[in-house]
Amino acid sequence: MCLAVPGQILSIEHADDILLRAGRVSFSGIVKEINLAYVPESQVGDYVIVHAGFALSILDEDEALKTLEAIAALDAADE
Repeated sequence: MCLAVPGQILSIEHADDILLRAGRVSFSGIVKEINLAYVPESQVGDYVIVHAGFALSILDEDEALKTLEAIAALDAADE
């Protein structure tokens, strides 16, 4: 089973080259550079589902926040 995590796009680089299109994406404060080639319509501020360094789809903000809350609740329960 694979785990895909929602993150919010902070900035986009190489926007004019679909294969090199990348963005700085925040995962609850942890920022990673993510390939955005699969979501060429994504914009700064969008939430994307990310797996293995690739954004796979754009996620509705409400759904992203619900998912992040559920992950935080699981983390809190583990402690």
